[in-house]
Amino acid sequence: MYGIERKSAILELLNKNARVDVQELSQHFDLSESTIRRDLKELEEAQLLKRTHGGAVLFKSVTFEPTYIEKEVQFQKEKRAIAKEAAKLIENGESILLDSGTTTYYLAQELRNFSSLQVVTNSILCANELKDVSGIEVLLCGGSLRSETLALVGPLAENSFNQICVDKSFIATNGVDVENGLTTPNLIEASTKKKMIDCAKKVILITDHTKIGQVSFAKFADIHEINYLITDSAAQETVLNRIEESGISVRVV
Repeated sequence: MYGIERKSAILELLNKNARVDVQELSQHFDLSESTIRRDLKELEEAQLLKRTHGGAVLFKSVTFEPTYIEKEVQFQKEKRAIAKEAAKLIENGESILLDSGTTTYYLAQELRNFSSLQVVTNSILCANELKDVSGIEVLLCGGSLRSETLALVGPLAENSFNQICVDKSFIATNGVDVENGLTTPNLIEASTKKKMIDCAKKVILITDHTKIGQVSFAKFADIHEINYLITDSAAQETVLNRIEESGISVRVV
């Protein structure tokens, strides 16, 4: 196989899996790891991928942020399955915090099956979903409304989270990576997410496979700051293994 054919095949694998591993590519093409690294370097220089520790991910601007509607129509089956698994970690009588996001919105729908919960959220959609559910007290923080994510963020939201302590926070993300931690495209939203993590006894990250191994612009937590990661079975096993090795409980649906 010529070099240009091999690079094309690498990009096909990357588009299929969202991430590739140097060692796996070396075995797949029966070539040295140094040759594979050279291919990845050349592809990165062409802005076709982004190299990471031990592999590469799809090239995407770190500031790119899809709208809520764009995210809502993607991987609905997987997100609903993740939400159902996340609900298993909740017990009646607990106080929980829901971040804004499509998967957390599906989790809000699952919460309608509970009889006694205190739910804090910065998502107007999650608050609206639970507003009339008997036994569920909804606390909506203040803040500036971001049209991209329909989330309340900024100093008012952060001050709300400074004043509370919840049993569990369910957090969404645009990227999760062992070295780079949890990231999102917007600095203000990142600052608010950090407060949502700080006020919780346990932190559960719920995200579909497309965010695994990705890195966005603004970091809001290190990987060790979360207790659980719940994702779907399309996530790369090698990446999940590294996350699990970091002491995180990983659940795959």
